[in-house]
Amino acid sequence: MKRIHLFELEDFPWFPGWLRTCLTRLMVVMHRAIGSPQQLSKLLIRALAHSRQPRIVDLCSGSGGPMLEVLAHLQRQPGNSDLALVLTDLYPNIEVAEAVNRSTPPHLSYRTTPVDASQVGADLPGVRTMTGSFHHMRPALARAILQNARDSRQPICIYEMSDNSLPTAIWWISLPLIFVIAFFLTLFVRPLTWRQVVFTFLVPIIPLCFAWDGAVSNARTYTLRDMDDLLAGLETEGYTWEKGRITGRGTKLYLLGLPT
Repeated sequence: MKRIHLFELEDFPWFPGWLRTCLTRLMVVMHRAIGSPQQLSKLLIRALAHSRQPRIVDLCSGSGGPMLEVLAHLQRQPGNSDLALVLTDLYPNIEVAEAVNRSTPPHLSYRTTPVDASQVGADLPGVRTMTGSFHHMRPALARAILQNARDSRQPICIYEMSDNSLPTAIWWISLPLIFVIAFFLTLFVRPLTWRQVVFTFLVPIIPLCFAWDGAVSNARTYTLRDMDDLLAGLETEGYTWEKGRITGRGTKLYLLGLPT
């Protein structure tokens, strides 16, 4: 595989929760800038057509990511007013979960008990999504996640912001650029907290973490050829796999698993 399993700072249990939330808010702005909500919505409309439940089960949600905006976008489409979104994580962000569960949008919740993406229970049927999180998984775990979706006959949608097609060295050259981009993205973060401002513009801890994790994420992303390796032996009658690139405002990768 071309993918390299390096570490991201957000992966460590000691990484402060408030700092992880600040980075997630930057990622939400980034997703919006590159059109992720619209692209994800198109993929999910297809996946929902293969689901018996009008529900999206987001795996490895962390602090929420772009899925809240995706839900709002989909609910505005005809026939999707009852569409539900359940955010889940192996280590739920309790502070974010409580805020989400107190919010007013209908059919939105964050499960506060751990959910293993490779062993999703039968009590959570629906389209499974992993947005910018699949690259965190080592190959054995990534394959187990895909196999569990297939064995459970539930649709799954994997979406990554990078296609990892360029030479790995180029991603490290881009690290200073990602650092600078963090300052511009911060201007559009909502809510814009004092921590986001202080640790961006006065003490640039957030841009440093954002630049490192951004460069490493690209190196960790499974290429389309890597996905072929993960899917070897998972092809079966009654369940199809589709992978590809999405162009426009950058290049992204997707993988769809659909029960037929």
